[in-house]
Amino acid sequence: MVGAMAAGPLHGVRVVEVASIGPGPFAAMMLADMGADVIRLERAGSDGLGAGSWNYTHRGRPSVGCDLKTAEGRGMLLRLCESADALVEGFRPGVMEGLGAGPEEVLARNPRIVYGRMTGYGQDGPMARVAGHDVNYISIAGALGQFKRSGEKPLFPLNMVGDYGGGAMVLAFGVVCGILEARSSGEGQVVDAAMVEGSALLMTMIWAMKGIGIWGEPGTNLLDSGAHFYETYECKDGGYVAVGAIEPQFYAELLRLLELDPEQFPQLERERWPELKRRFAEVFATRTRDEWAEILEPAEACATAVYGIDDAPDHPQNRARGTFVEIGGCLQPAPAPRFSRTAPPLPAPPSEPAADTDLALAEWGFSTAEIAELRAAGALG
Repeated sequence: MVGAMAAGPLHGVRVVEVASIGPGPFAAMMLADMGADVIRLERAGSDGLGAGSWNYTHRGRPSVGCDLKTAEGRGMLLRLCESADALVEGFRPGVMEGLGAGPEEVLARNPRIVYGRMTGYGQDGPMARVAGHDVNYISIAGALGQFKRSGEKPLFPLNMVGDYGGGAMVLAFGVVCGILEARSSGEGQVVDAAMVEGSALLMTMIWAMKGIGIWGEPGTNLLDSGAHFYETYECKDGGYVAVGAIEPQFYAELLRLLELDPEQFPQLERERWPELKRRFAEVFATRTRDEWAEILEPAEACATAVYGIDDAPDHPQNRARGTFVEIGGCLQPAPAPRFSRTAPPLPAPPSEPAADTDLALAEWGFSTAEIAELRAAGALG
């Protein structure tokens, strides 16, 4: 199949993806990475944010031209949904309904389909139709305010929490849950995945810590740079190490490797954390990053060098596990997680918009004559 994989734990699952940006394609990529047969519908010649074969999140599935503003394009989408297990879309609430391809129309064609919806604020509520991006969603969720050092402004963690962790992964999980339920009930449903809610969900443990009184002002806590034993430190050469020695036995080993007196470095005296952090900083500044990596990484000290996007693929652990792979000659993160029996092969490279239209539609049951009629009607963009 074009862009699809012959094996994997989701082999046999069919998904229609209506092209969007950010979390939508990432969720579809996750499904395709695991062997689902995903067909991506997008306008031919699309050049918006995220469009094109440069975008690795478009890997593993064919791109089919489709203009949903035409009656024929909508008809093509609805026909594809008749044999699909799920549809994934990432428009603002009401857009798909306005195109005549909302849940009501799709479920009328296929009562077993799971209709996966990805939005920032959800399908309802006072901000449902308001524009936003990751940084806005994680701010509303209460997450962004925690990503800060004491006395400094919040710093967003790229777009990993809202778009991908709280958005795409939650959507992919919801779609798979819906498919499993539909196979027993015979009924589909709508999966309403909101990045605000997914980001809030990722904060569950922090809420628990707050509930028992051990999470306070951002930048003063165990996991947010408050503690000297959970922090990053600059090295002699300008590189960094990351320390996460939470448990007492790991903290003790860290002190041993740093040649520090445990009596002078009590772990849990919070009032001394700023002082002990300064003293740690002085020690880490005496060696280069790689020198510290050689000392710390093999040990039970929960301390590692900080690697960047350029040198992480060369780390021995990543090389041994194949954490990064080449797809179409381009180095990128490998599919995850791993499966012992139904491991999927590497996905195909991303396609340019509409590059696979004829072959992919044929594989989904369209005849040559039907494809020609769709093209003549302008349905293929």
